[in-house]
Amino acid sequence: MKAVWKDTVIAESDDTVMVEGNHYFPEASVNRQFISFSNHKTSCAWKGQASYYSLIVNGDVNPDAAWYYADPKEAAVNIKGRLAFWKGVQVG
Repeated sequence: MKAVWKDTVIAESDDTVMVEGNHYFPEASVNRQFISFSNHKTSCAWKGQASYYSLIVNGDVNPDAAWYYADPKEAAVNIKGRLAFWKGVQVG
């Protein structure tokens, strides 16, 4: 699986976990040069608190386009240490 934005591979792995239609990529598969810290957070009743990263490719910013659960609830422990993408990021 690949996560691609602006013709740039942000993450690539054969080991993704599918949850609610989203592929969660291992942290080690993410090209860190294209991600930037975000203060944005959301909450999920069964997964816990999500934190976000923004993507930056060739000066273009896609705010809060990747998310992860640093300390997921027990029901979502299988996505700990993984990131998922949205907001125009093509995953396939």
